[in-house]
Amino acid sequence: MRVSVVGLRGIPNVLGGVETHCEELMPRIVVNNPDIAIQVIGRRPFISGDFDYHGVNVTSVYAPAGKHSEAIVATFFSVLKARRNGADTLHIHAIGPAILTPLARLMGMRVLVTHHGEDFQRAKWNIFAKAALRLGETLGVRFANKVVAVSPSLQRKLQMRYPEAASKIAYIPNGVSQLAGKNQDDQAVLQSLGLTKKDFFLVAARLVPEKGIDYLIDAHRLSGSDKTLVIAGASMHGSDYSEKLRRAAGPGVLFTGQVPREKLASLYRNAALFILPSYHEGLPISALEALSFGASMLLSDIDANIDLGLPDRHYFPVGDTKALAGKLNPSDFSDLDTSNWDGASTFDWDAIADATARCYRELC
Repeated sequence: MRVSVVGLRGIPNVLGGVETHCEELMPRIVVNNPDIAIQVIGRRPFISGDFDYHGVNVTSVYAPAGKHSEAIVATFFSVLKARRNGADTLHIHAIGPAILTPLARLMGMRVLVTHHGEDFQRAKWNIFAKAALRLGETLGVRFANKVVAVSPSLQRKLQMRYPEAASKIAYIPNGVSQLAGKNQDDQAVLQSLGLTKKDFFLVAARLVPEKGIDYLIDAHRLSGSDKTLVIAGASMHGSDYSEKLRRAAGPGVLFTGQVPREKLASLYRNAALFILPSYHEGLPISALEALSFGASMLLSDIDANIDLGLPDRHYFPVGDTKALAGKLNPSDFSDLDTSNWDGASTFDWDAIADATARCYRELC
């Protein structure tokens, strides 16, 4: 079976939740299913050339630099390349690229669409882009042979919106990524950033409006906390929003830029509190990573975060600066500890790879 995976910027070590998802998932499928050959088709300049990554062939196509045209143009060329390379199954990630599902079906390929979240809810898109994303969802769900939703709440929403397609919409989550092990030199990582153990708050997210980092900065200031707010993440396409965040931030806020994944482990382990104030998520990989380290945690009360199954005390009303500030006041966050979280088995990448491989086989 030949599977082409499209809709992402590339792997490995490319910023983004879809990219992390594919980096974790695809090599596992290949290892456990030698009859499945997978090619990931990414975008230049995020990756270049043609190379092997843990048994997965990775190649690239042209992508324009504009944020509104990058995904759709690159996916168009990716679909053509997949067909030219003899793929019988196309795995499309995200609803923007899914707008090309009918084209892939017309070209004779079976299609699996993974829906990573309602991207039309993101504030960065204008009215025309949001309409295109809604169209992508509709075409993806209606024309794909099978659809995967990464959270149970998203699966329910899709089945309600598209009752005629309900039987082909499955739930397969994101997984808990294994970052650096216990031998990581945490002290060296913290010192390089001017931090000390349990004396900082951490948010690990791209600098985009739907992550809610602007009101988190306001809440941190309002709380009067003396703990540093560490914002680990980068912007895409030269964002005005990221510049706005930096202008709004006071001396108690540290922007690290994109942090290598092995160093993120040190931050998760040593943060006083991990915070995810998002307005929109599919199923948050950064929160799953923090949970794997038993980090104390606060999350906005959106459906995707609630799907993680934590007690109510871990949630605050999304967008409510005062409510969040009130939760940042205590000096001890032990009641928000997640070391006893029992959901790891649900978010196991090996089980997720098995479930995805079964989807491929069902298609063929």
